Amino acid sequence: MKLSEYISLDGVDIVNLIQKKEVTKKEILDLSFEQLDIVNPALNAITNIRRETVYEEIKNNSANGKFDGLPLFLKDISQSLKGELLTNGSRLFKNNIAQHTSNFVQKLLSEGCIAMGHSTSPEFALKNVTEPKIHGATRNPWNHDHAPGGSSGGAAALVAAGVVPITGASDGGGSIRIPASFTGLFGLKPTRGRTPVGPGVGRNWQGASVEFVLSKTVRDSARMLDTLQVIQQQAAFQTPIYPDVYEETVKLPFDRPLKIGYTMDSPVGTPVSDDAKKAVQKVLRWLESEGHHVEEVDNGVDGIQLMRNYFLMNSGEISSLVQELEEMMQKEITADDMEVEAWILNVAGQNVSAAEFSRSLASWDIAAEKMAIFHEQYDFYITPATAFPAPKVGELTASETDAGMLREKIEQLTPRKQQEFIYEMFLPGLTYTPFTQLANLTGQPAMSIPVHVTDSGLPIGVQAVAEKGAEHRLLQLAHQIEQTDLWIGMKGNPYFN
Repeated sequence: MKLSEYISLDGVDIVNLIQKKEVTKKEILDLSFEQLDIVNPALNAITNIRRETVYEEIKNNSANGKFDGLPLFLKDISQSLKGELLTNGSRLFKNNIAQHTSNFVQKLLSEGCIAMGHSTSPEFALKNVTEPKIHGATRNPWNHDHAPGGSSGGAAALVAAGVVPITGASDGGGSIRIPASFTGLFGLKPTRGRTPVGPGVGRNWQGASVEFVLSKTVRDSARMLDTLQVIQQQAAFQTPIYPDVYEETVKLPFDRPLKIGYTMDSPVGTPVSDDAKKAVQKVLRWLESEGHHVEEVDNGVDGIQLMRNYFLMNSGEISSLVQELEEMMQKEITADDMEVEAWILNVAGQNVSAAEFSRSLASWDIAAEKMAIFHEQYDFYITPATAFPAPKVGELTASETDAGMLREKIEQLTPRKQQEFIYEMFLPGLTYTPFTQLANLTGQPAMSIPVHVTDSGLPIGVQAVAEKGAEHRLLQLAHQIEQTDLWIGMKGNPYFN
């Protein structure tokens, strides 16, 4: 098999070829590493490589699962593999060796996936770009001057550069859908509780964060969802097992015309680019041509307040993490140990009361109720996936001078002012990506579909949100669009042309 053929395949293709003995697992690994060696010097998308180990593993791999022989990378936060480096994008974890394999990773391995290593992520997955100080900036395969997004930025870069067709990813505020939009990939965030968490962790970011994958094709994500969906008793959240087969359901037509609500307005009042609007309009026109009804709507959720509550949760989570690390390391963690965003969240989190934290989480449930009522009338909620195409590398990363000023300022503020300060600090990044966080806080499934390329050659996606448990309907919609000229996929990506 030639390298050009390998990079054109999706995960299902590769598994089928291995099962038919038309190609060996070793040949697939050779091709994946060959492509990695070509592209990674420019992209900087990995933190850990298991080059020698995986060849030994495939000799003894007796798995006969749905992805037997498929190479993939894991995300450098939460997707731990026992005995392997897991830095969480942080200098605090620069020598951290995982003591266990996460339940999510264990399920991938049991289905025959080959873990080649870990992909880059920003520190503690806190940003929508992937530029951690410990590893440096990861770059977008479509244009190296631009970011691939975050926090699953390295994952997106690897798929969009043809190294692997699927990568492990996670989404706590858009971290699958944002890089999917910026790199022309398909990105599905499943319903809260759909996929494994832990061990030892019943919820991630209070349920906002979900583990899944990034892929080039809809059927790869559909098969992955068939593989990964679970009722996990130790988890804080469960969602009923989908009784049918996602990979087959995606091929079915809808049984009736759909009613679809949409908006192109930012929920936090920030600008939205013409390209983002054009992308949505393309999808809306296609939906109408298919006989579905679309109308512009207001979902009734206060987007600004929801984001304030989201950042308050981040504050509490990071402050709790720092306390845990100080106890474990028997040392005081200082501002010099962390990047500015994480440090400021930590400082503010020390001043968040239990009552404030509880009230902020209650607002998630209010938003979830409003969206449940919304979906009594509308099958899907359509928005831009991101308000703009990918920012330039460094555009959303504070300089050392600015970071120093931010650290000084946060110490001078009252607790209430600290939360306002955090909102303003994250606002430049939020301006690029204001649409994705809603589904994380309500627990709904949502996806980014690649349907538009700007005149400057950068992709941008459209988001569709469905009611809880309705991933199958999102996948049906994505599959139908995938069969049309709307779907850009890798068209225009220099690594595929």
